Amino acid sequence: MAREQFQNLTEPMYYILIALLIERCGVDIMDAVSEISKGRIRVGPGTLYTLLGKFEKETIIRETEVKGRKRSYIITEKGKQILLDEYARLNTLIKDGSLYMEEKQ
Repeated sequence: MAREQFQNLTEPMYYILIALLIERCGVDIMDAVSEISKGRIRVGPGTLYTLLGKFEKETIIRETEVKGRKRSYIITEKGKQILLDEYARLNTLIKDGSLYMEEKQ
């Protein structure tokens, strides 16, 4: 089921998983997403914690530490495979379109 649900990641999902290649808490994830995307993608707390809950339920990420209200997470091997699959899919889109798009420029 998880593979179907996360077969094509949204941009926030993709950048959150990239951010979680390193253990981070929620605020650090939001900052990392903005930094990695050069400010193009900003994830608010509502979106972030909704996605973290879904990812955790499907064992795409795991919680690593809880200090009061601060929770930290990291991507799992399953999550890394989903991220790599999405990276390959995006590269395929670029390759497939490159000949056609270069002609239009």
